[in-house]
Amino acid sequence: MKRNFFVQTERIGFSKWSESDFPFAEMLWGNQNVTKYICASGKFSRQEIENRLNQEIANGETQNIEYWPIFEVTTSKFIGCCGLRPYKENEYEMGVHLLPEFWGQGYAFEATTAIIKYAFAKLNAKKLFAGHNPNNVASQKLLNKLGFIYIGDKFYPPTGLYHPSYELESANISQ
Repeated sequence: MKRNFFVQTERIGFSKWSESDFPFAEMLWGNQNVTKYICASGKFSRQEIENRLNQEIANGETQNIEYWPIFEVTTSKFIGCCGLRPYKENEYEMGVHLLPEFWGQGYAFEATTAIIKYAFAKLNAKKLFAGHNPNNVASQKLLNKLGFIYIGDKFYPPTGLYHPSYELESANISQ
């Protein structure tokens, strides 16, 4: 099935979640290599995957933002998700979850760079927030490379851990 992309980079197309995307959601959030960093149990149940998909769809419908599903432009392969969720007024939380076969190939940097541009140019965001599991060194390196500034550790209830947290202000990026 051909997807419609509302944002596209050289290799990645951003789409929108729909209920028919449950197999993609299950592929991503049913993968323990992905979820070990985003939930305390390290694994999402089928119900938790459904809830997560429904939350993304609801955010898309009510806020016009979500952790959008992303695909390779040339092959249409599902890569994972990357996007935004509500945080504070005029501020968004940014996140990216990729299937392991796409790790270490620059997809996370390419996707998050596109989302940063989208947030500041299209949504007029004042600031972006991001955090990562303290055991996820790759996410720490990514946020540093993107120019996010460490602001302290913040308790993250889904993992039960204090996550290093970062901000990126629109005034601190080059357009």
